[in-house]
Amino acid sequence: MPWQSVTLPATADEAERLSDALMDVGALSVSIEDAAAGTDYEAPIFGEPGMPVDALWRDNFVVALFEQNADVHHILSLAAEHAVFNLPSYVIGLVAEQDWVRLTQSEFDPIQISTRLWIIPSWHDAPDSKAINLKLDPGLAFGTGSHPTTRLCLQWLDQNIQGHESVLDYGCGSGILAIASIKFGASSATGVDIDPQAVITALDNATNNDVTIAFYTTENDHSSPADIVIANILTNPLLALAPLLAERCKSHGRIVLSGILASQADKVIAVYSSWFDIAVWQIDEGWVCLAGEKIL
Repeated sequence: MPWQSVTLPATADEAERLSDALMDVGALSVSIEDAAAGTDYEAPIFGEPGMPVDALWRDNFVVALFEQNADVHHILSLAAEHAVFNLPSYVIGLVAEQDWVRLTQSEFDPIQISTRLWIIPSWHDAPDSKAINLKLDPGLAFGTGSHPTTRLCLQWLDQNIQGHESVLDYGCGSGILAIASIKFGASSATGVDIDPQAVITALDNATNNDVTIAFYTTENDHSSPADIVIANILTNPLLALAPLLAERCKSHGRIVLSGILASQADKVIAVYSSWFDIAVWQIDEGWVCLAGEKIL
């Protein structure tokens, strides 16, 4: 059975009110998304260290899911009345019923990152048994190796870890970068993420790959300064986190930043140049990886 998906624009003041009202009048689920996501105007993740805490983004999309035969217009009208909200133009789409597990699995094959590194979902055999094979399933946390930003970070680690370094993966997501660091020879690795679910996923992935790594939420961060600090996030959070990441990098240590569009690289370099001799290391599909050495 397919479902109906409805997307409505809403301001920060309206979004939560509308979300609650939609759930009260029959929506199966409701999410709130940044309307500027993927653009230069994308807002930092609220709650990120060093940033003011805002309830929501300035401009939002409220996305609600309804049963196939639901009278969407009637439900939206009721919700708008309850939320004291002037109903704007909205978009209705269909979400087809599928075997989501098989569909997800079909979209993730083994990924070769370099001559010696593969990312292997649990339902696949390793194509090269002699390679470093990271066992990693798609989960609720970002980082499976399929995105250019993750590939760039993995390739940097592959080419630059000499052995015995300490590594801090800030915004660790699935934990893939911290896990790969240990596999490449780092003496220790630590991961930090704002999302508690990401920390749980990262711990599970570390166990599945037979490595011991400490993962923390930003609220319970006990990480120490490291030889290598790597952060694959997004430009705006990276800008906000610059003082914190500089503090977490040892003197003459190295920093690696990704999640940056090529058009945003100069802005990030300008901010981080206060602490690092930093430049573009590589570009992949319009995404940039910056790398540098701490000069203080």
